[in-house]
Amino acid sequence: MSNARTVWGVGLSTIASDGTVLDAWYPEVGFGSLEATDAVAAVATWDALAEADERRNVRTELVQLRIDLDEAPGSTADAYLRLHALSRLLVQPNDLNLDGIFGHLPNNAWTTAGPMLPADAERLRPLLQRNGIQVQGLDKFPRLTDYVLPEGVRIADTSRVRLGAHLSPGTTVMHEGFVNFNAGTLGPVMVEGRISQGVVVGANSDIGAGASIMGTLSGGGTVRVSIGERSLLGANAGIGIALGDDCVVEAGLYVTAGSKVVLADGPSTADGVKRTVKAAELSGRDGILFWRNSVTGAIEAKQRAGVGVTLNEALHA
Repeated sequence: MSNARTVWGVGLSTIASDGTVLDAWYPEVGFGSLEATDAVAAVATWDALAEADERRNVRTELVQLRIDLDEAPGSTADAYLRLHALSRLLVQPNDLNLDGIFGHLPNNAWTTAGPMLPADAERLRPLLQRNGIQVQGLDKFPRLTDYVLPEGVRIADTSRVRLGAHLSPGTTVMHEGFVNFNAGTLGPVMVEGRISQGVVVGANSDIGAGASIMGTLSGGGTVRVSIGERSLLGANAGIGIALGDDCVVEAGLYVTAGSKVVLADGPSTADGVKRTVKAAELSGRDGILFWRNSVTGAIEAKQRAGVGVTLNEALHA
């Protein structure tokens, strides 16, 4: 394997009594070989912390692994190392192979003490309650902050950001914001809406409250939606196309690839009718303003000049 596209990780894996590998936490990650000085030193440190937890009917064991980012995940430990690589900003969304990742992620009961089998959580509920342990979720993906604390990032509600989210310094995720795995930001971004799987948002853009960006997990096929720099997706708006730099989508407007859009500043026909195109034809273009004509109800677009949006530097410092 080439060191340029390989990542190693050392940490602890949680294993249920039936042998199910529930997760893998990698506090030590890096590019290259497990024979690297940092990797060798980390092994002894984390091996000493392996232990059993009878409250959850699990044990933790040392995990050390090296993976090729271009190959598909081959195990639970492999899948978790890929998610860590994303959240530790070693690799950007869509720049690694995640084919079949769901098959390697067990559906865990996520407790305040760590993951456990759902059946064990139900059976051991009295013991868990006596120890002050609560079940906070039932899912394949854990919260980002249970494994990685990204530097220079604010997250108001940590349950709304999954491990595998790629959050660059200066990003703020407000209470109603959501960031899925293999998605995220490439600079300071205000997130008050939803960034779905596969979506990347450029620096200094703003995802308004309640806004939604279509991903690829719910019937979206293989189309990757992205947003450029200094663009604004208004409150309760949504897109199924890419936005370039300095774009604005009016609050409440949802633009899918098949939406019919009137080119408001384009040439007219002989009878004065403006040309209409599918929104897909405008995908990825810079400096586009999308809005709905309040008289005709038609979605319209026109070229705009200047910067799309300017973030409050004090909020993203």
